[in-house]
Amino acid sequence: MSLKGVTVFITGASRGIGLAIARRCAQDGANVAIAAKTAQPDPRLPGTIYTAAQEIEEQGGKALPIICDIRSEEQVIDAIKQTVEKFGGIDILVNNASAISLTDTPSTTVKKYDLMHAVNGRGSWMVAKHAIPHLSKSKQNPHILMISPPLSAIREDWFRDHVAYSISKFNMSMVALGLAGELRPQGIAVNTLWPASVVETAAVKNLLGGDAVASIGRYSDTTNAFVTA
Repeated sequence: MSLKGVTVFITGASRGIGLAIARRCAQDGANVAIAAKTAQPDPRLPGTIYTAAQEIEEQGGKALPIICDIRSEEQVIDAIKQTVEKFGGIDILVNNASAISLTDTPSTTVKKYDLMHAVNGRGSWMVAKHAIPHLSKSKQNPHILMISPPLSAIREDWFRDHVAYSISKFNMSMVALGLAGELRPQGIAVNTLWPASVVETAAVKNLLGGDAVASIGRYSDTTNAFVTA
């Protein structure tokens, strides 16, 4: 299936996995809304919504860069409105934006805990909530995709080194599970995607220590194996 002419709304698409997904969609000629916070360059985290838009256009897609913090309902509503006004609707939502702190419980501040849960679980749910009315009108096989882990991985060895972060990411997966059942009658598919190996995004390389990265992804069994990123 080609994504030519399909409108994809991606959170956190100014860099990393979100940008990689956006670039691939653009190769098919998709319309891509880049909903992310970064409008100004950061030496630790290269890439902005505007450099991402340029890359998408170079790959053959149409881009709409939007400054959006998914913790803000007002900004989410406005970002979705801008996308619908620009491209006529939304066919695919990719909930990629996440906050990450791979720290143990004594080292995790309440502020970081609140940030991860506001972005990962609450933010993904809220973006989906406001995108659903537009997805339900799509004739292009509408989807919601969460970048979050398989629920079969709820095991001690995955949670023990970064309890707060893991809970927040599994919240995204539970949102996906619930929405899959809720939205199936409307013809909207909901799935999760999780990398099978560490993806060296700017956040992983520049904001996390080597020990933290090495501690991720000890989970494996006969049917599932993954390393988070």
